[in-house]
Amino acid sequence: MAFDWGYFLSLFSLPSLWKACATVIQLSVLAWLIALPLGFLLAAARQSALAWLRLPAAAYVFFFRSLPFIVLLLFVYNLPLLVPEGRAFSAPFLAGLIALVLGQTAYMADVHSRALAEVGKVQQEAASAIGLKPLTTLRLVLVPQVLQRVLPALTERYLATLKLTSLVSLIALSEPLWVGQQLYGANHKVLETLAAVGLYYVAMVAVFGWLLGRLEWRRQFVVYEAPLLDAEQLQTLRRGLPALHIRAAVKAAGSPDALWLTHIHKSYGSHPVLDGVNLRVRPGESIALLGPPGSGRSSLLRTINGLERIDQGEIVLFGESYIHAGDHIGSAQVSRGMRHIGMLFADIGLFPHLSVLDNLLLVPRRQRRDDDHALRRQAYAMLDRLGLLAHAGRFPQQLDHAQQQRAALARALLLKPDILLCDDPTARLEDPVAARQLLDSLRALTEQRLSVVIVTDDTDFALTCDRVVIMEKGQIRVDGNAQTLRQSSDPLVRKLLDMDRGVGID
Repeated sequence: MAFDWGYFLSLFSLPSLWKACATVIQLSVLAWLIALPLGFLLAAARQSALAWLRLPAAAYVFFFRSLPFIVLLLFVYNLPLLVPEGRAFSAPFLAGLIALVLGQTAYMADVHSRALAEVGKVQQEAASAIGLKPLTTLRLVLVPQVLQRVLPALTERYLATLKLTSLVSLIALSEPLWVGQQLYGANHKVLETLAAVGLYYVAMVAVFGWLLGRLEWRRQFVVYEAPLLDAEQLQTLRRGLPALHIRAAVKAAGSPDALWLTHIHKSYGSHPVLDGVNLRVRPGESIALLGPPGSGRSSLLRTINGLERIDQGEIVLFGESYIHAGDHIGSAQVSRGMRHIGMLFADIGLFPHLSVLDNLLLVPRRQRRDDDHALRRQAYAMLDRLGLLAHAGRFPQQLDHAQQQRAALARALLLKPDILLCDDPTARLEDPVAARQLLDSLRALTEQRLSVVIVTDDTDFALTCDRVVIMEKGQIRVDGNAQTLRQSSDPLVRKLLDMDRGVGID
């Protein structure tokens, strides 16, 4: 039998097939748009520290990725046999939509999980350290960065969803394949009809692939770049900038300690990292934490800032209970205490999708501490103080590591903390001059009597602090001032003081 070209070409003007294509587009777009946010929530649940969230999410992804779509589709469509009240599921469009959403959500979760892994834990911890709640972090920090990374994969998922709609013909949805089956069932022109149906699908995939590809291409050219401010712009900005007042607790007679840590224990599995740490930090006091690698210094800071739970002990903040062993990190009591504490990470933790200025203003704007104009002036003043005013409109990736770390310091200080924790802030700085400048900024804070606890390997800087605490194997081995350490005969103290001091401070 010869191929009937006339009939084949006539199918491209058949209204029922065009209407079927519209149904397919509607179904695939709805399924994609619903599965997109559900997949993100599922991906976030898979990374949760809470087992009751993580395990069901992982099980969902495994089950629906393993289940053939046709089996899922037929099961949903036939649910009324089991639950008569669910007769609505027997509507082909709704049954197809539900089956597509259930299946595609699992695949979307995998896409989002990879992107969340790329964004990294540092971004989440940085958001927590500046006081953002988990849902706010999700909306303002994670979602914008994840969407930027997953657009190519989301395009592929939509095209896969579009092609899967052809299987919904099994439950009599009026889509192109079902219409074609009705046609060749009547006229027996099977090859001509299937060839036309195939081209309809190819055309839809090509059009939507091109449209989403254009969107992806345009997204690649949304470059987070901004110019430096010139001298005239800087002069204009500096007019009327407010005076900055770094919050510093006053050492009044009888005032409680800024921090009081008693018998702090912390283990990762069977490995103890903090073993009975006792430490007092007085208001306005600067303390440097020295020690060999693995001594527990960074873990100690992370417990103080509520980023890690403690297994035993208690942390008291300005005379009020702050953290007990086993306290949930997101509890109201811990959250209130964290507002008094700023943190500077070794990994910086600026949000790359926000300008330097917007990084500083993210939390103050949400807290409505002042009108937006006043907040901007305060942020400009803080950046000017740290030599970054010209970079206010730029994005973190346009700055070198030293500038990024100073921007992170400005963000922490703008929140007016009572205590500043610094986790080896010069660790990523290869330029000795840049490291010196950052340490100079931190030393200026200690001179203004802001309570500072800093992990550092720079003994020169450490000896300028009020106290130096040396840790080893999760315990405090020495606690004293510079003079005490210089006179110490402890082998570890001598080793730390005699080691190469890196950039140092004269």
